Amino acid sequence: MTAMAAEIKKGRKFDQVLEGARSIFMRDGFEGASVDDIARAAGVSKATLYSYFPDKRLLFSEVARIECNRQAEEALEVIGVEAPIEIVLHEAASRIVRFFLSDFGQQVFRICVSESYRFPELGQRFYNSGPALVRERMSQVLAPYVERGILKIDDMDLAANQFGELCKSDLFVRCLCGVGCDLTEENIERVVSGAVEMFLARYKA
Repeated sequence: MTAMAAEIKKGRKFDQVLEGARSIFMRDGFEGASVDDIARAAGVSKATLYSYFPDKRLLFSEVARIECNRQAEEALEVIGVEAPIEIVLHEAASRIVRFFLSDFGQQVFRICVSESYRFPELGQRFYNSGPALVRERMSQVLAPYVERGILKIDDMDLAANQFGELCKSDLFVRCLCGVGCDLTEENIERVVSGAVEMFLARYKA
């Protein structure tokens, strides 16, 4: 069955399947992950796995959605709106950049790009759990600073999207292309600081 026609069906071992799939996807990547290995890691039969997720792409997208939501919620708990905006944005950027540069983050991006043309619904799922989620959470982070007059933002969606895109320059693209992917703390900090400085140069009141 194709991802376009597939539907996620929940059952008693649903969470068990997701946890097993996450461990295999993180270990072997999307292409390297076999349904047999996922079923074995989850402690279920292949029939049970297919009853919940008729397509491996759909399973990967659900694992990605849950992982992205988990990291976003964790970030919101850590990032306090009482701290100076520079510190808050630095923490947010650090988390976003590190997720983009992780093996899992890059696998999610690659699968989205390679499969969304053939399976638009799958692309929509990836978008909702990726860029749209970053925009939503960053809007929550930025709003109190706009209300207090620290930031001047007329188009919140645009500003939040821009912040997420700044976090991709340019180490993320280098890693995707396999060109100079040097994930040192110094290089990561360079991207994080640059994103924060550029954003504040545009939006700080």
